[in-house]
Amino acid sequence: MSAAALVGAATDAGVMIATAESCTGGGVAAAITEIAGASAVFDRGFVTYTNRAKQEMLGVRSQTLQAHGAVSEAVAREMAEGALAHSQAGISVSITGIAGPGGSEHKPEGRVCFGWGTKGHIRCETVDFGALGRADVRAAACDHAMARLLDCVRAYGLP
Repeated sequence: MSAAALVGAATDAGVMIATAESCTGGGVAAAITEIAGASAVFDRGFVTYTNRAKQEMLGVRSQTLQAHGAVSEAVAREMAEGALAHSQAGISVSITGIAGPGGSEHKPEGRVCFGWGTKGHIRCETVDFGALGRADVRAAACDHAMARLLDCVRAYGLP
């Protein structure tokens, strides 16, 4: 996924983007801001690696974390909602997962949950990238998140 295509599409749509990242450590924000002109469409990025950071910076509820764990669509949804609530962006994306090494039978290495959308319209999904190794899972998650953002930007403002 090309960050340049995302920045171009967001510029054309006139929409600002915010990111809420955990396992990618700000990789999506870094890719977007690598592109000249990104300041016109990138409002801010939240790197919330700990549960406490997710709660303090994005308003993720402790009940959600306790019931579902940090690597869950429920937490990804609240992260994406929190990024919108704490920014000037019209579109956000969130990423929370297990880049590795490690994981468990129920939450294996390479499982990443995403949330993306606009206020009141957040979509979520879980992708199992597999045990590709930490760097490759993080790169795949960043690419996937930018692709979801691009889909959302292209649909922005449509009925």
